[in-house]
Amino acid sequence: MKNFLKVAFFSLLVIGFFAGYSNYGVPRIEPAPPPVEEKLDLSSMTMTQFIALGEKIYKGKGTCPLCHNAVGGRAPLLEKSATVAPARLKDPRYKGEAADAESYLRESMIEPSAFVVAGFGKKGSGDAVSPMPDVSAGSIRMNDAEIAAVIAYLQDLGGTEVTVEIPKDAGQAAAEEEDGEGRKPFATVAEILEEMSCGACHKVAGEEGDQGPDLRRLGGLRDKAHIRRSILAPDAEITEGFEPDLMPGDYGEQLYAKELEMLVDYLAGLK
Repeated sequence: MKNFLKVAFFSLLVIGFFAGYSNYGVPRIEPAPPPVEEKLDLSSMTMTQFIALGEKIYKGKGTCPLCHNAVGGRAPLLEKSATVAPARLKDPRYKGEAADAESYLRESMIEPSAFVVAGFGKKGSGDAVSPMPDVSAGSIRMNDAEIAAVIAYLQDLGGTEVTVEIPKDAGQAAAEEEDGEGRKPFATVAEILEEMSCGACHKVAGEEGDQGPDLRRLGGLRDKAHIRRSILAPDAEITEGFEPDLMPGDYGEQLYAKELEMLVDYLAGLK
């Protein structure tokens, strides 16, 4: 009994030593403060700065290079999009309402099926339907000022005249949006799938996207926990045959908790 007490006392002493050293002897690493949301004063912004903003949105929030790149071949390259716009407007297959290069670029971002470059349409559509989502809705949700900045960037990238005017009331519109009560919750899974543009990349609910995994029988392959994790952290586990960084990682911010669970329940039921 005496030896047991000695061993127990020694063990507690060692544990206490390491606990104290780990708490007070090892330098603590303080995490960096969270980034502060950038406030843009478009009223004093030069065109050069506006173009730079467009490039930042193009490569960041817009996630454009994920599809518009020379490696994957999922969507046409955009370096000359402003240059070829006049020819696209005269193409017999064009079915939009744009009158010039600037309005064509805007239309192609909001109504991408107005003109689909040959070979880049949804399978089975005869290049009549684009798999690209409306950038003003869904998970990207660009505002008018951001769309204008991207257009200015594309015009500058193509070496054409930048005809976009910097919006003067964008700052006020953004402030009003921030002060609002937020959007109305989606009532059905169909609304979620449409607004988040899930069918642009996945086969689901009658859509035939092929850039992401087929979801039509997902519930027979994955449980709810896996499905939920794949939505919140899509790069945590990549399905074989697909590349990382294709699916936006902010759906946890885009969807309300109830909407997320509604979507998870729906996908889990696809068997």
